[in-house]
Amino acid sequence: MSQLMSSIDQRTKLVGENRLELLMFKLGSRHTFALNVFKIREVITVPLMNQMPGSQQNIKGVTNYRGVSIPIIDLRAAIKITTTNNKHAVKVEAEAEAANVIITEYNRSVQGFLIGQVMRIINTSWSDIQPPPSTAGKNNYLTAITQIKFDGKDELVEIIDYDTTISKEVWDEDIIAHLKGKKVLVVDDSATALWQISETLSQLGLEIIELKDGLKALNLLKNWADAGKVVTDEILMMFTDAEMPEMDGYRLTAEVRQDPRMSELFIVLNTSLSGSFNDAMVKKVGCDRFISKFQPDLLVDVVQQRMREILNIES
Repeated sequence: MSQLMSSIDQRTKLVGENRLELLMFKLGSRHTFALNVFKIREVITVPLMNQMPGSQQNIKGVTNYRGVSIPIIDLRAAIKITTTNNKHAVKVEAEAEAANVIITEYNRSVQGFLIGQVMRIINTSWSDIQPPPSTAGKNNYLTAITQIKFDGKDELVEIIDYDTTISKEVWDEDIIAHLKGKKVLVVDDSATALWQISETLSQLGLEIIELKDGLKALNLLKNWADAGKVVTDEILMMFTDAEMPEMDGYRLTAEVRQDPRMSELFIVLNTSLSGSFNDAMVKKVGCDRFISKFQPDLLVDVVQQRMREILNIES
């Protein structure tokens, strides 16, 4: 286990490719599940937990993790996996003996998830990640699916992520009132990323324009400018991925900055890439902000902050 997870930090710093890595695991069922490594701090054996009377039913208890009390959530119960027969129940109990806890950090909070067998880490492309089927429903635990080769067979992996709920601490009703009806341009070749961003920002009353490559985005902006339109009147801001076909986010940003008709556009680089490489590139090409995928609170925070700047309101 320690050998498997020792390289988590290095693996989250994927640079130069539009890729992500997923930790695969079981939950006492035939299905394989996965979490984005970027959001995982550590995998540990099941720790001692203190029971919390009156707590939410999916919380198994609270443990001390590196000096901080964090909740441990039974992921199996949270996503409502049920045992259908006695034979399966035996399998579930066997896996429970080797259960682990994934410590995650997401949307400014740390929590643990009780899981079964940890399998391995896979490296995959965002282009291979698909949104959940429409039949899954809005409140389903799945945020994406993918297929991988495992033991010579194609296997469906269900990617569990956190939903697009925005924390109350971030929500600013006064600013949101000014956002309703404004447009945001989102540029990303990943259908999943487009879906996640749109689901989050539409909660603010924003209208989302979606494009799948940087060249189409640049052409749209130029068409507006050629028609005599003020680009910053057409859209509040632009979110762009880094690696995309035809034109990447770095080149797109550089092209926008070089055109005086659109150079004042507020641009956010939103990508799975991380590390000092992106910090340097953001400064070099002139992006205003960098946000790693996928963090709803940060998406909302940067939109609201941009609106405050336009209104000349201090946060």
